[in-house]
Amino acid sequence: MSDSETIKQHIPAEISGMVRSVKFADGVATIIADASGLGRSAAAQLQRELEQAVGAAEGVNEVRVALMADKVKRRIIAVGSGKGGVGKSTLAANLAVALARAGKKVGVVDADIYGPSQMMLLDPTSQRLKAEGNTLIPAESEFGVRLVSMAQLVEGGKAIAWRGPMVGQALTQMMEADWGDAELLLVDLPPGTGDVQLTMLQKFKPAGAIVVSTPQDLALIDATRAIDLFRQAEIPIVGMVENMAGYICPHCGELSDPFGAGGMEVAAQSLGLDFLGRIPLHMAIRVASDTGQPPAANDTEQGKPFAEIADRLVAWLDAQPA
Repeated sequence: MSDSETIKQHIPAEISGMVRSVKFADGVATIIADASGLGRSAAAQLQRELEQAVGAAEGVNEVRVALMADKVKRRIIAVGSGKGGVGKSTLAANLAVALARAGKKVGVVDADIYGPSQMMLLDPTSQRLKAEGNTLIPAESEFGVRLVSMAQLVEGGKAIAWRGPMVGQALTQMMEADWGDAELLLVDLPPGTGDVQLTMLQKFKPAGAIVVSTPQDLALIDATRAIDLFRQAEIPIVGMVENMAGYICPHCGELSDPFGAGGMEVAAQSLGLDFLGRIPLHMAIRVASDTGQPPAANDTEQGKPFAEIADRLVAWLDAQPA
């Protein structure tokens, strides 16, 4: 006849550290295990492994497994812009990679339903998403960042011709994916101030928002509209990022500013917002992005600005009330 100590010996060493208590009486083994930090699929796998291992012990007729877990305190940061083509997705992907390198557990939601690009930036192997029931399981990138994108759900090159309610439903399903122990979600918003932005702000209430723009006046006008939307929704603005700021000629080394210079920093000052940094217009960033190898994944000169912006975001988060 088995007793509690004998049953413990049947539990595999790799999961025994999660077991908090084992009781055995009248052929019933009751196990309490700590599933903190595990997603739904991983927790279900832990339960199955315990049931199978303990069920093989002599005299055990029934196995009851209770899983306990601390709720993950997950915060959402929206990365937005007033218009497209300003490098918002590139910033979101590299910022996520830089945060992961700094030890943060990060997920990326590619909320640009009609024009998803995060799969190219973070998931060059084009993983298809799996699901547990109605719950999506984010793909694990090689950079330690989890990802959910519409590009992982539809055939490449296919247009997504959906009306507003379907877009909102898709966004909700991505936001409520099985993010496991991810403590921070970066949401790559589409350009503009439409349905996706309103659903995100009203339903999921991000902890903060980062606004991206190029230095040119036209882009800055649209960026201020995005800022106004965040302020109307009472979403704190972490700060502003100036992208495509300066181009160094690879042949002569001369610095030029095809989109202007310093406009975002001036705009931040006039709006009373923090300026988080500049990302240069550099061929290496474009090539790395097109090949799914974010510059922030390496200690290169091109990755440095992303790491610095990530540090400023972490400092901002640390300064927020618990």
